[in-house]
Amino acid sequence: RIPKRGFNNIRFATIYSVVNLSDLNRFDEGARVDETALRACGLVRGHNDGVKILATGDLTKKLTIVADKFSAAAKQKIEAAGGVCEVAPAARKESKAKVCSSSENK
Repeated sequence: RIPKRGFNNIRFATIYSVVNLSDLNRFDEGARVDETALRACGLVRGHNDGVKILATGDLTKKLTIVADKFSAAAKQKIEAAGGVCEVAPAARKESKAKVCSSSENK
Protein backbone atom coordinates (compact mmCIF):
# COMPACT_ATOMS: atom_id res chain seq x y z
CA ARG A 1 0.00 0.00 0.00
CA ILE A 2 1.25 3.47 -0.90
CA PRO A 3 0.81 6.28 1.63
CA LYS A 4 -1.17 9.35 0.65
CA ARG A 5 1.01 12.19 -0.52
CA GLY A 6 0.36 15.77 -1.46
CA PHE A 7 -1.87 18.49 -0.13
CA ASN A 8 -4.64 17.71 2.34
CA ASN A 9 -7.05 20.50 3.28
CA ILE A 10 -8.24 19.01 6.61
CA ARG A 11 -5.93 21.23 8.67
CA PHE A 12 -7.35 24.40 7.09
CA ALA A 13 -11.00 23.36 6.74
CA THR A 14 -13.71 25.28 8.58
CA ILE A 15 -15.67 23.02 10.91
CA TYR A 16 -19.04 24.22 12.23
CA SER A 17 -21.12 22.98 15.15
CA VAL A 18 -24.52 22.03 13.71
CA VAL A 19 -27.80 22.97 15.43
CA ASN A 20 -31.23 21.93 14.11
CA LEU A 21 -34.26 24.24 14.20
CA SER A 22 -36.29 21.78 16.26
CA ASP A 23 -33.71 22.10 19.06
CA LEU A 24 -34.28 25.87 19.28
CA ASN A 25 -37.89 25.47 20.50
CA ARG A 26 -36.60 25.12 24.08
CA PHE A 27 -35.86 28.86 24.25
CA ASP A 28 -38.44 31.42 25.39
CA GLU A 29 -40.48 33.44 22.89
CA GLY A 30 -38.54 36.53 21.73
CA ALA A 31 -35.20 35.34 23.14
CA ARG A 32 -31.85 36.17 21.55
CA VAL A 33 -30.06 32.91 20.81
CA ASP A 34 -26.31 33.08 20.25
CA GLU A 35 -23.37 30.73 20.72
CA THR A 36 -23.12 31.37 24.46
CA ALA A 37 -26.82 30.55 24.94
CA LEU A 38 -26.42 27.37 22.88
CA ARG A 39 -23.39 26.32 24.94
CA ALA A 40 -25.25 27.03 28.19
CA CYS A 41 -28.01 24.55 27.34
CA GLY A 42 -25.62 21.95 25.86
CA LEU A 43 -26.52 22.20 22.17
CA VAL A 44 -22.97 23.22 21.21
CA ARG A 45 -19.89 21.57 22.68
CA GLY A 46 -16.23 21.48 21.83
CA HIS A 47 -14.01 23.94 20.00
CA ASN A 48 -15.22 24.54 16.47
CA ASP A 49 -14.99 27.48 14.07
CA GLY A 50 -18.61 28.56 14.48
CA VAL A 51 -22.27 27.56 14.56
CA LYS A 52 -24.42 26.61 11.57
CA ILE A 53 -28.21 26.42 11.79
CA LEU A 54 -29.88 23.69 9.72
CA ALA A 55 -33.56 23.38 8.77
CA THR A 56 -34.28 19.98 10.33
CA GLY A 57 -37.59 20.23 12.16
CA ASP A 58 -39.89 23.22 12.62
CA LEU A 59 -39.49 26.40 14.62
CA THR A 60 -42.64 27.43 16.48
CA LYS A 61 -41.33 30.50 18.34
CA LYS A 62 -40.24 33.98 17.30
CA LEU A 63 -36.49 34.11 18.05
CA THR A 64 -33.53 36.29 17.17
CA ILE A 65 -30.84 33.82 16.17
CA VAL A 66 -27.18 34.82 15.87
CA ALA A 67 -24.98 32.26 14.11
CA ASP A 68 -22.06 32.11 11.70
CA LYS A 69 -23.99 30.35 8.92
CA PHE A 70 -27.59 29.48 8.07
CA SER A 71 -28.88 27.04 5.49
CA ALA A 72 -31.25 28.67 2.99
CA ALA A 73 -34.20 26.58 4.17
CA ALA A 74 -33.46 27.38 7.84
CA LYS A 75 -33.42 31.10 7.08
CA GLN A 76 -36.82 30.82 5.37
CA LYS A 77 -38.33 28.88 8.28
CA ILE A 78 -36.99 31.33 10.89
CA GLU A 79 -38.34 34.34 9.01
CA ALA A 80 -41.68 32.57 8.40
CA ALA A 81 -42.02 32.09 12.17
CA GLY A 82 -41.43 35.83 12.66
CA GLY A 83 -37.85 35.50 13.82
CA VAL A 84 -34.67 37.27 12.76
CA CYS A 85 -31.44 35.76 11.40
CA GLU A 86 -28.25 37.63 12.25
CA VAL A 87 -24.82 36.62 11.01
CA ALA A 88 -22.30 36.71 13.85
CA PRO A 89 -19.36 39.06 13.39
CA ALA A 90 -16.35 37.15 12.07
CA ALA A 91 -13.63 36.49 14.61
CA ARG A 92 -10.27 37.83 13.59
CA LYS A 93 -7.85 35.01 12.97
CA GLU A 94 -4.17 35.64 13.39
CA SER A 95 -2.23 35.19 10.21
CA LYS A 96 0.98 33.20 10.44
CA ALA A 97 2.44 35.01 7.45
CA LYS A 98 5.02 37.67 8.16
CA VAL A 99 3.75 41.11 7.29
CA CYS A 100 6.42 43.41 5.87
CA SER A 101 6.11 47.16 6.01
CA SER A 102 7.08 49.23 3.00
CA SER A 103 10.03 50.76 4.91
CA GLU A 104 11.71 47.33 5.32
CA ASN A 105 11.76 46.74 1.56
CA LYS A 106 13.85 49.85 0.81
